Amino acid sequence: MATTPSDLESVLASFASMANVLSTVNHDSSETTNYVEIIQTVIASLEQTETAMVNHREDQFLWKFQYGSVEVLVQLTGQSNEDTFTVWATVLSLPVKDELTLLRRLLEMNWTSTLEARFGILDNQIVAITQRSVADLSAGEISRAITIVATLADEQDDLLKAEFGL
Repeated sequence: MATTPSDLESVLASFASMANVLSTVNHDSSETTNYVEIIQTVIASLEQTETAMVNHREDQFLWKFQYGSVEVLVQLTGQSNEDTFTVWATVLSLPVKDELTLLRRLLEMNWTSTLEARFGILDNQIVAITQRSVADLSAGEISRAITIVATLADEQDDLLKAEFGL
């Protein structure tokens, strides 16, 4: 089942409301953007169980939080232009029933209904994912990426498990 236009409107409404939250994070245009602070603000606004965790090593960060029925992970490899910002959430574990039909559906959804995210395979799991370089990354892009992946994964995990799970 693909995400419907009304679902996308809901995601975009959540994203728009996040702009208000992010406006409370102070940024001086002459200073470097504090990606860590922005990500933590977004996660705090989305997490529902107050169980968010962060793993920090040198300039690398990995956050994990619960959104609906999925666990969402956010990784920041550093704050230079060469580093990456990645958001992903597991939707379904492999193997599954009728893998060919599942993969076709996911490819079709990648084209029609995942916005900037996409479905992929990571360590024998179907994941919703988005990734980009940190270069010119804005607070709005961070908020939108986390919101889209969390919402997409949460909307699709139960549906896909019911149809394709073993």
